[in-house]
Amino acid sequence: MTAKLSGPMVPPKNGGAPKQAIVLLHGYGSDGQDLIGLAGYWRDLLPDALFVSPNAPEPCRDNPGGYQWFPVDFSRPEYRFDGASKAQPVIADFLRDLWAQTGLAPKDTILGGFSQGAMMALHVALTLDETLMGVIGFSGALIAPAGFANYAGPKPPVCLVHGDRDLVVDPALSGEAAAVLRSKGFSVSYHVEAGAGHTIAQDGLAFAREFIAVVSGAA
Repeated sequence: MTAKLSGPMVPPKNGGAPKQAIVLLHGYGSDGQDLIGLAGYWRDLLPDALFVSPNAPEPCRDNPGGYQWFPVDFSRPEYRFDGASKAQPVIADFLRDLWAQTGLAPKDTILGGFSQGAMMALHVALTLDETLMGVIGFSGALIAPAGFANYAGPKPPVCLVHGDRDLVVDPALSGEAAAVLRSKGFSVSYHVEAGAGHTIAQDGLAFAREFIAVVSGAA
């Protein structure tokens, strides 16, 4: 039995039933409150969207007040793959429950994240049976699922944003992810935030907003 996720949410600005969902996965040691504020930047663009940012299932080893999608262990090169594989069913179940409760579908859903959450957003999007509306990764990396060399799964449009002065997650990892995904036939929008560290800068938010406008048809 997989863990059940919960966290803050912002209802549609128009006050009615949601027509889209934007699910935001926080970074290592943080919680859903850290990203739910992004709704304020994009809510006017998608006034019928539900924003939700669940807390990861495990207390963070390095920050007991926060959560982790998987533990960080630099002594094991495979820790990211093992951790992502373990966390994938938890997030996938959360999405399926969300769709069942709202009547929405994968095609109505954007899955985004920051840092470790961005890694999970990409990983989950590549392991679902259905194609999401889009995927947004801030300061993340591609953790390819098993069998990715012969990938034949869904190919949602992807937006990758990374600060060029990030000292926590190597900025080159987003560039590599963009190249790999494009080689597999994905449509990838990639933006480098000049002078930004391990954060989401204003130009990155604006770039993601343009992506959301295009994939949602709001442009």
